[in-house]
Amino acid sequence: MDLLCEIALQAVEVMTLVFGILGMTLALLLLFAPQAARSVSDALNRSVDLDRRLEVLDRPIDSEPMIYGHPRLFGGLLAAGSLFALFFFLFRFDAAVFARIFFGSHHHSLPGEVVFTALAWIGRVGCVAGVLAGAGLMLAPRRVKAIDEKMKSRVETRSWFEKLERPRPGIDAWFFRHPVPSGLAVGSVSGVLIVLSVINLLR
Repeated sequence: MDLLCEIALQAVEVMTLVFGILGMTLALLLLFAPQAARSVSDALNRSVDLDRRLEVLDRPIDSEPMIYGHPRLFGGLLAAGSLFALFFFLFRFDAAVFARIFFGSHHHSLPGEVVFTALAWIGRVGCVAGVLAGAGLMLAPRRVKAIDEKMKSRVETRSWFEKLERPRPGIDAWFFRHPVPSGLAVGSVSGVLIVLSVINLLR
């Protein structure tokens, strides 16, 4: 596991070096050739309509007729799966072991143990809820369906994402209106990233 962590860290360091070099290139363009930087920015500006491409994934799937049409079958499967998972979380799950596997045997294993303990408690609560829901489907499917209908609520999130999708031309305009301070700021940050990534890669 330590080998995988080392590979992941080196990949992050290489990506940091790449972003640093790209940032330094942008800074040099802003300082010495702002018109070329504007041309590159205009050439890279693209708009992609994801709504049309992801329309298939956005279609609703009505699974209620199948579940409530066979409540004992699905209730039994849900209760059995939840009981199996609950048994695992109660008697087989060891947060310390998982922490050593993912974080190693060094000092990082203690916060990892805290994280896996919290995940275990979340899993136990979810399994108990699954057992109760499965038992309810088998014994009182109409009551479960009524509770399900009461808990349904539609939240419209399209307006939130539409605000994020709107272009912000003011950012580009500010960069190209003040090329020298923008280039110095971007170059300073990129220089720090390059130095840190090179030091970590050569260490």
